Amino acid sequence: MPAILTPNEAERKRRPDDGDSGSGRRPPVDRKPTGGGGDGDNWENRPAGSRGPRETLTRYRMGIFFALAGDLMFFAVIVCAFFVRQTSGHFDAHNDYIVDWAPIAIPHILWYNSAALLLSSITMEIARRHMFREIDVMEEWLGLGKPSSTRAMPWLVATLVFGLAFVSGQLVAWQQLSRAHHSFNSNPSSKFFYLITGIHGAHLVFGILALTAALIGLYAIKKLQARQIAVDCTAWYWHSMGVFWAFLFGLLVFAQ
Repeated sequence: MPAILTPNEAERKRRPDDGDSGSGRRPPVDRKPTGGGGDGDNWENRPAGSRGPRETLTRYRMGIFFALAGDLMFFAVIVCAFFVRQTSGHFDAHNDYIVDWAPIAIPHILWYNSAALLLSSITMEIARRHMFREIDVMEEWLGLGKPSSTRAMPWLVATLVFGLAFVSGQLVAWQQLSRAHHSFNSNPSSKFFYLITGIHGAHLVFGILALTAALIGLYAIKKLQARQIAVDCTAWYWHSMGVFWAFLFGLLVFAQ
């Protein structure tokens, strides 16, 4: 007796993603997402305008870099003004050109402050790398707590301590200069010393606030990606402040 197709079976259309039972016409198809960017993981079919974790992190990094580029130009203007003012002066009554720039002795505590900032950059980088450690990230994805945040926490705390030590040391350096009768308006060289260290210190205070926010975020933020972005962006900003200080400190030491 010939096979009879019911109306429902006759009207059913074959879909491209339908597998076959293995009767010989088509091999069975098992479409499962690989999760690693390979075939079948639907990466090409993401909604328009959506971003993956890597794209989101790159976008935030670019925002930090653009902001730091503005800071770099700002510090460059200060450095140019430093060199211009260093060689400028006035003519006296005898028509002699007098340079009124009087170098000041750099407080020794600045060397210790620089060492503290260097150590803080090292601890900050260790914390940043712990947030992206593959084993810890996988454990968190599996719901096994927050190992990446737990490992990064003490290094962020150490960075915060070193940062506070640096800012406190800068204030001590100001006090030492003031006791040596080098106030802000006493000499052009002392004026630039207060200006350079003060502006950099203000930027570092902002970094300390970002560090504090990142520390709070390790507890308060549930999404791993958001915690990674907070620590990563704070780290790049902190490293940049260390590089800026290395240049500015060299300027104060060797160009006075």
